[in-house]
Amino acid sequence: MEPEWLSYSKRLKAIADCGRYFSKNPFDIERYAEISQIAVTLMARLSSVSVAEIEGLLSDSSTGYVTPKIDVRGALICNDRILLVREKSDGMWSLPGGFADVGLSAAQNVRKEFLEEAGMSVTVTQLYALRYKAQNAYDSDLFDYYKLFFLCKADGDQLPCVGIETSQVQFFSLRELPPLSRKRVLEVDIEEAFACALDPGRATLFD
Repeated sequence: MEPEWLSYSKRLKAIADCGRYFSKNPFDIERYAEISQIAVTLMARLSSVSVAEIEGLLSDSSTGYVTPKIDVRGALICNDRILLVREKSDGMWSLPGGFADVGLSAAQNVRKEFLEEAGMSVTVTQLYALRYKAQNAYDSDLFDYYKLFFLCKADGDQLPCVGIETSQVQFFSLRELPPLSRKRVLEVDIEEAFACALDPGRATLFD
């Protein structure tokens, strides 16, 4: 779970950015801008990252009504083994997935990520979990995320292959998971995929 100071700072900045966007009063706009800057300064001071870096990271999410980002992940299980990809960015392993792109449904985004990261065509069959990142044990992040996890099945016989963002693609048993990229996926997310595959009628997990 992320530290309390980060949760409050993100919430303060989101409220300020929304107020600045919707306000018509120039004095209120100025006040909201100041509050937003205070929130960014707090994040920078407490995380030992420069204000400029924080502003750069958050620049695209500071206009309009501020909402959580969407991260989608797909779980493909074959013969009691689950497909994981090794991320070039941190050298750790994850379920195929990433940011949801505008113009595509959640399922379409998962299919796109499988093609890009594992070279496989899949059918998305079931949403098994919806997680709020800040309230779970993922590595902390400046952004708020909703993380959507889906079961998938392969479209015919295929062999996985690496993509531009991945260095390895491999099936693993639940008992022999490699080091996970914990900002992307946790052991419990993989455990729940196996549980749902055994009992497709179980309710979707959510925070």
